Amino acid sequence: MPAETAPAIDGARARMRRFLERDNVRNAILAVIVLNAITLGLGTSQRISAQFGGLLETIDAIVVMIFVIEISAKMIAYGMGFFRSAWNIFDLVIVMISMAPRTPDLTALRALRVLRVTRLLSAVPQMRAVVQALFDALPGMGSVVVMLMIVYYVFAVIATILFGKEFPQWFGTLGESLYSLFQIMTLESWSMGIVRPVMEKFPNAWVLFIPFIMCTTFAVLNLFVGLLVNTMQAAVEAEAEAELDKMRVVLQEENAALSTQIAALHDEIRAIRAERGGGAP
Repeated sequence: MPAETAPAIDGARARMRRFLERDNVRNAILAVIVLNAITLGLGTSQRISAQFGGLLETIDAIVVMIFVIEISAKMIAYGMGFFRSAWNIFDLVIVMISMAPRTPDLTALRALRVLRVTRLLSAVPQMRAVVQALFDALPGMGSVVVMLMIVYYVFAVIATILFGKEFPQWFGTLGESLYSLFQIMTLESWSMGIVRPVMEKFPNAWVLFIPFIMCTTFAVLNLFVGLLVNTMQAAVEAEAEAELDKMRVVLQEENAALSTQIAALHDEIRAIRAERGGGAP
């Protein structure tokens, strides 16, 4: 490549980056993403597909074309820096899936392009903070998950030994016991569906199930909520501290500029006084 053409290419890429980063362009792409999600949802209705199937396919083709143009423009504008963003890689994969041929084997794969609506999470600051808090809370959640698994395992073994013979459909194996305990933890038909039938044969069965519910539903799961709340609060505080740091930097720069101007004014005043004093008879 000639040396004189490199600055021109860099300038064109810079202009393209500025264009792609404009708010109206981003909002337009997000509107297309939402439109794509809506049309995919409408396409699941047989009645709507029978009446407007052609229109939905046309909109889908236009949306895919816009996605391809957007990704191509980003790859040209950012070069290899395009692959440094996880969102860009995610978008590229979704666009490639969207371009898959319309065959029965790939229908489910092409439907995954509705996942592109998750880009809304990166566009709304409040949603971005929530997602960041979720990722920040994952390390702390790991220990809670391990503790929950231990509690599940202990109660599942006990339930299998105690109730497995009489109620094999719920506690016949360790896996069935784990699934039944999960249903009990969610409080979905736990009393009339499982516990009361078991108590008809084992009146003291509540001694096992009530502590299990207390340990899981009301204790361990609240730890997840507490971790998320603390992490989100820490994220909000960190963001506020960052904003304060920016304000401090701006104030320091303004104070420095003001001090420089005041010093210059003092120098001018001293110079004027010196001139008047030197010119006096």
